[in-house]
Amino acid sequence: MFSAFYKQVYTRLEKLDMLCTLTSISRLRFHSVIRCCGARHFHCRPSLFASARTSLMRTNSSFYLKPRGPVTVSPPSLCLRSGFRLDTCITAFRPPPVHRVPLIVQSKREFHSSGRLRALPAPLIWLVLKPLQKFMAIILGRSIRKWWMALPPNKKQLFREWTWRRRWHLLGAGLGMLIFISLLFLTHLDESPITGRTRLLLFSKEAFMELARSTAEAYMEEFKDSLIAPSDHRHQAVELVVQTLVQRNKDIAEMSSVPWTVHVVDGTPINAFVLPNGEIFVFTGMLDAVADIHQLVFVLGHEMAHALIGHAAEQASLSHVVDLLSVILLTAIWAICPRDSLALLGQWIQSKLVQFLFERPYSRKLEAEADRVGLQLAAKLRKTVLSVFIAVWSPSFLSQYDVCMGANSHACADVRAGTVFWQQMEINDQLTGQPTVPEWLSTHPSHQNRVRQLDRLVPEALELRARCDCPALPEVDPRVVFYQSVQLLLDKIEKQEMMEKKEKNEKETAGVMLPHPQTLPVLAQGSPPQLGGVLVTSALPQTLLSK
Repeated sequence: MFSAFYKQVYTRLEKLDMLCTLTSISRLRFHSVIRCCGARHFHCRPSLFASARTSLMRTNSSFYLKPRGPVTVSPPSLCLRSGFRLDTCITAFRPPPVHRVPLIVQSKREFHSSGRLRALPAPLIWLVLKPLQKFMAIILGRSIRKWWMALPPNKKQLFREWTWRRRWHLLGAGLGMLIFISLLFLTHLDESPITGRTRLLLFSKEAFMELARSTAEAYMEEFKDSLIAPSDHRHQAVELVVQTLVQRNKDIAEMSSVPWTVHVVDGTPINAFVLPNGEIFVFTGMLDAVADIHQLVFVLGHEMAHALIGHAAEQASLSHVVDLLSVILLTAIWAICPRDSLALLGQWIQSKLVQFLFERPYSRKLEAEADRVGLQLAAKLRKTVLSVFIAVWSPSFLSQYDVCMGANSHACADVRAGTVFWQQMEINDQLTGQPTVPEWLSTHPSHQNRVRQLDRLVPEALELRARCDCPALPEVDPRVVFYQSVQLLLDKIEKQEMMEKKEKNEKETAGVMLPHPQTLPVLAQGSPPQLGGVLVTSALPQTLLSK
């Protein structure tokens, strides 16, 4: 009887405590919603349990509700929807004897986090760490030398004996390192997309594309005040040549996958380059240096070949390997040399040997390959309406096309023009007083070697040109015309010098003092050479031959 009475009182106290709790919840101001299993909705603050005279306690990643008095939640589940867009369901069970109510918190909506950080491309990291690793090699080698010099003679002898006893272990470690490096090289061998040549490629194409985009942005910022508008006829000519090269070489997968973009820079340097992501930069000095559209096709084909084959990534991979080996040699130099002055001399000799034995020969090899591939790209070039080239380029080339190609509307590029271009560049260097550098000191082949190589490749390019349904080339070879025109000009200058010398001798005999004879004018350094004039054009030599 007494037990039933106390049970009834206990039940009423539980209901009274729950009623007080809900009443305090209903007086809160912040907008949130408590949904009791789909029954009624109450507005409350997010700090629900603090206002309800309860507290949360976390133990072993579980949440427990610790009320101050006995609590019975009916219905047994509460769902919270707060103003922070986080829906949480709380399921309460009947309290155990220790008066703790376990809470199961289930998140129904995830928080939004910021975007993933983009890592720096591997080539950029390598460019940053390249000088740092040399500096660390110098410090390491110098520290080893100082440590060895500070050792007493008996410890030096002990170290030599310890090294001799463990010579096979050290040899095995060296062989293991050599095998590891060999496996690394074998797993990073790649095949060139056009030539099929096996090469070492340590960096991925995606990493170099990211680096090329950063480089293109830097160049655009540098040349922003000297870029020529797309409406300019020079920009339109380059754009048309690039589009035609892309269309005629669609069989190459890399050609269609790269978005080619043309930028013409108003500048005197005879230069043009293409970044791996297809950004093409051509200086107006190059447009003044080429004699006709055929030479421009060859130059752009050469630069685009660098991007198609991926020469930038290939050269960076070789440089990375050479730098790693150089770090070992550099550490040994600074550890063995007794003085810092001798170590600096050894480091300078080591850097020059690396340049002349590895880097520059490999760069010349890639340039020769780009000449060959660029000649193949130009051999397949065909434009159905040749007058478009003439209209956007310059009316002065109209006579050249009439002489060289006639009225053929399906004219193809003349692959023999590449040889003439490098002959022009050789004469330009002589006229501008450029110093003649031996080929083994340069990163590019000499003009004469390029001419000889292209002459060997012209028959193969002519066969490829014939397979592309191109008409026969004119019988007049531009290489022969150029050579004859240069010979005529040299003979004319020689005759003029002989006449001036004879006249000077006659007047000196008569006792009359004369000024020095005029010599061949030399262009000032940095002035834009007009190679499309008397010496290098293919149309004007016709008039010289007729004299």
